[in-house]
Amino acid sequence: MATIRTRKNRDGKVMYTAQIRINKDGVQVYQESQSFERKKAAEVWAKRRETELNAPGAIERMKTSTTTLSDIIDQYLEEVGKARPLGKTKEATLRWIGRSYLGQLTDVEITSQAIVDYALWRMEEEGGAVKPQTAGNDLAHLGSVLSLANAAWGYEIDPTVMMRARMVLKGLGYKMKSRERDRRPELGELDRLLTMFFRSHASRPSSMPMAKIVAFALFSTRRQEEIVRIRWSDLDEKRQAVLVRDMKNPGDKWGNNVWCHLPDEAWAIIQSMPRVYDEIFPYTVDAIQGAWIRGCKMALIEDLNFHDLRHEGVSRLFEMDWDIPRVASVSGHRNWNSMRRYTHLHGRGDKYAGWQWLPKVLEAKAVFGEWVDRKKRSAKAAAV
Repeated sequence: MATIRTRKNRDGKVMYTAQIRINKDGVQVYQESQSFERKKAAEVWAKRRETELNAPGAIERMKTSTTTLSDIIDQYLEEVGKARPLGKTKEATLRWIGRSYLGQLTDVEITSQAIVDYALWRMEEEGGAVKPQTAGNDLAHLGSVLSLANAAWGYEIDPTVMMRARMVLKGLGYKMKSRERDRRPELGELDRLLTMFFRSHASRPSSMPMAKIVAFALFSTRRQEEIVRIRWSDLDEKRQAVLVRDMKNPGDKWGNNVWCHLPDEAWAIIQSMPRVYDEIFPYTVDAIQGAWIRGCKMALIEDLNFHDLRHEGVSRLFEMDWDIPRVASVSGHRNWNSMRRYTHLHGRGDKYAGWQWLPKVLEAKAVFGEWVDRKKRSAKAAAV
């Protein structure tokens, strides 16, 4: 019933296409095909699909189902997006999946085997040659869609397919969960970064004050998306605290507003900012991330993420002998298990005591350029 054909792509790469045709009374009633980089993978897929299609009523269900996974993802983005905003990464990942070959499968074709095949394909060159952890992130976001597909909208998708697919991938030896990161910036790396940021700001005084943003992220332990949302009205002068809106947490990212203490250094940096707009740092995550990447590249710093500043800030507080509740009052963590991921101590004491850059950061003038004003006017116009 199945045939395996060999073909070459334009780049000379050999592909194996498994094609299934089903005939009844001399008439073809069903066909489907799938391409793979390995012949063995094509053979395994063909054998599995033959078994599935031999089940009573399988072909009839396949022929009558017209709703694709891409359609289901679009419905998820529209309906769930109305209830609560979705993160940019999650939305982008789901749209990418919808455009992939997996998105063209109908609801009855979404099986645990299909998900396993997709994960393996993502880790191959044709699918992007991503790391297992990245493929795991794809499955995590897709799992949110599949968990609602049957119960909420009645699509023919077994709600256990994702769980079983993950069990198979784990059995195959793939570690789909992200490894805990222990990278912390070194003082020498920060020296090079801030030197470059100050030099850039001196040549363009109205450019984004990255030195202030970097120092604030380090001392406050705040994430990029949290920094750009902080408003002057979110400050509590008496408690030296800030209301962090929509703080990320394992349960829910939106509507989770938490009051966090600001250490003296972070508080002083905020007070050095001009009160012009509602937001204290009226920039965008994309602008900060772009400047950070360019800065690390120019400073010859490898494998350092902006988020590592939060890691540094939390670890620093523990090195200063702060206890768990006091550190959590700054970081916003709810439990020790989630906080532990950010705790990799390099000794005791405060290595930032007398840090040469803090006075320079506080003295530096932040001037908002025309592009910030234009962005703020566009945002107001859109709100109206």
